[in-house]
Amino acid sequence: MFIYAHPDDVDFSAAATAARWARDGSNIWYVILTDGSAGSHQPGMTREKLAAVRRSEQEAAARVVGAAGCIFLGRKDGLLKPTLAIRKQVVRLIRQHRPQAVVCGDPRRYFSGDTYINHPDHRAAAEIAVEAVFPAAEMNLLYPDLLAQGLSGHKVNYVYITTREDPNCYVDVSATIHLKIEALRQHRSQLGDWDPEPRVRERLAAAGREAGCQYAEPFRRMTLKPLEGANK
Repeated sequence: MFIYAHPDDVDFSAAATAARWARDGSNIWYVILTDGSAGSHQPGMTREKLAAVRRSEQEAAARVVGAAGCIFLGRKDGLLKPTLAIRKQVVRLIRQHRPQAVVCGDPRRYFSGDTYINHPDHRAAAEIAVEAVFPAAEMNLLYPDLLAQGLSGHKVNYVYITTREDPNCYVDVSATIHLKIEALRQHRSQLGDWDPEPRVRERLAAAGREAGCQYAEPFRRMTLKPLEGANK
């Protein structure tokens, strides 16, 4: 389960990993917390029109990588906060789908270098995802109404946090980087005429050199419950 703030966040962050896991037989779900309705400077654009466009773009991108589907929570773009209500929504989804792995952004990330300030929705989405995974998703007594509906607690095995600051895990995406690039190209409302391929290949090649492969996506992986038979 990939939990991010906006349509296109998954694709910039971890779409090649999603594609690899899908090819390996995993059931991939995207959870998009906001409607993406503020991400345009186009004259005459409205929130309603942009939200519909971005939802369609994200669904197309998810099909490119082989995801099972997208779940849109529809919160207003630019106004996301890590509230208890949204956390419970995400807990419900985790208990319904019972993923082995949750992939999300880094709630610690405010800045990168001296030119990039992280979007507050990105930080909020990451905080929501991490706090939904632990401890909320596994605590039956926390949400007795969910338990009464048959949604018992679920302990996620791994959390993969998108980061370039302190990765401890690299996913070899040499065979699926082209799907990440094609997924990004579906987000025409955001990319315009910009071709993501040179930048994507440059960044993932740098991570690949660290990992000892051609292309890689880096993560901070938290192991909450090792899978039986998995390598330590």
